[in-house]
Amino acid sequence: MQTTPVVKVTAAWLLCLLLIIAAFVAVVGSLNARLYSPEHRVDLYLDALRQGEGGRALGILNATVPDGSDASLLDGDALRASAAPLEGTTIQDALDTGQDTVEVPVTYSVDGEDHTTLFPLEQTGTRWGVFETWELEPSVLPTVGISTRHGEDASVNGVDVGLPGGNAELASFYPGAVAARYDTPYLVSSEEHTVVTGTGSPAPLELSPEQTPDLARAVDDQVHTFLDACADQAVFQPAGCPFAYVTTEPLAGDIVWTIEEYPTVTVTREGDDWTVAPLEGSARLETTLQSYFSGAETDVSDVVDFSFDADLAVTGDEVTLIPIITVTGDVSG
Repeated sequence: MQTTPVVKVTAAWLLCLLLIIAAFVAVVGSLNARLYSPEHRVDLYLDALRQGEGGRALGILNATVPDGSDASLLDGDALRASAAPLEGTTIQDALDTGQDTVEVPVTYSVDGEDHTTLFPLEQTGTRWGVFETWELEPSVLPTVGISTRHGEDASVNGVDVGLPGGNAELASFYPGAVAARYDTPYLVSSEEHTVVTGTGSPAPLELSPEQTPDLARAVDDQVHTFLDACADQAVFQPAGCPFAYVTTEPLAGDIVWTIEEYPTVTVTREGDDWTVAPLEGSARLETTLQSYFSGAETDVSDVVDFSFDADLAVTGDEVTLIPIITVTGDVSG
């Protein structure tokens, strides 16, 4: 039986149609597996983190920023610094968790320690009836607590962050690494690290600063300034000062004070406060006195030892020494 031309043409068209349908199904499957997959949605989010594009990342993550939190880590250099330490980032195959919902695991390591972050997504429909659409489930960003007792700012992921009252809660994308340190002319802390792996907030970072050499120098400068001001007072007992000269003989010349030996400054830490050890030194008085009995004048050059305590306030950017004067030196002529 011979096949007619019409049958041949019809068969050819049917074969072409089947090939087109098969190709279309293959393309749809490929696109659903790549461009429209839940894994691709997570990949777009991670790329936004690496690029420091906080607005895009927030939209893809479908998340909100906690009320009252600091947004310093959510964009630009700070965000890029958060994503940079993540090594070997791998997006695993989605895990079915229920009807139209999946979880996409992302594995990575930070400083040699392995971590996994799970991203829950739900299928929200289709595009043009064939391409699946996936959205991350709504969430609230976690926060990272930063605290220090000696100032109101810190460096977090390379940017300056205000710490009102010494504390702040910084909203953070995840996954991400956060590094904080306190670095000022007078106080500096070691760098503290944490990794934000999900919506749960990690333990707060407490910055415990140590003094720099500039702190003792700043206190020493203030001690010198205070004592020099005392020496400028041309009286036997300079007001508010730790030294004085007591005599019963009349003054017959000028009164000149000089600091013979300035105290050695030692600053130590006691708990959360900084203290300065008792300050000991000596001053020299030069003057002329007249005898009540003979009227003879005598040149005087005597050394007066002194000691005083002082309160110390340190904020990192400012040092304030407050002398405590209770007892003055006593040398009788």
